[in-house]
Amino acid sequence: MMIYDALMADHREVLGMIDDLLALADKDESRFDLAEKIKKALIPHSRAEEALFYNSIRALDADSGKVLHGYKEHIAAEAILHTLLLREKTNLKWKASARKLRDALSHHIQEEESTIFSLARNVLSDEDAEKIGAAFERMKPEIKEENGMKTTLELVRNLIPPKLNKVMDLIDRY
Repeated sequence: MMIYDALMADHREVLGMIDDLLALADKDESRFDLAEKIKKALIPHSRAEEALFYNSIRALDADSGKVLHGYKEHIAAEAILHTLLLREKTNLKWKASARKLRDALSHHIQEEESTIFSLARNVLSDEDAEKIGAAFERMKPEIKEENGMKTTLELVRNLIPPKLNKVMDLIDRY
């Protein structure tokens, strides 16, 4: 599967889970499990996307400003997610945080699926997009098993300017 299709499928899944969360009553206890499911889908998606997709684009000297903007939006969305996880456990305006997360992700996804995908299609061959998509799907389950500190460190590591050979080694590993 091409990376574009894999990313879009994840985008729809996460937005659907947030919509399900927003549809719950304020006191519905199932919100705890659903918020954790969102976290377990969103964090691995983001880390694998950064390591494999974003860094492939950056390694090819594409417009890294647009890609770096995507990183910033990941950081912002994860900050909102952590606020949501805290608030929903304490009943403090968790729906407002869920709506804010939905809005931030919708904005990010729209930009990514238009601007970054277009940029990527100009620098990645279809074969590269297939390889990256396959590596992305293999990497996500591994990230799901990691703790929060490690995934945060991976976010920082992903921001370091990539070298194409290192990115391709990572793609080939997965």
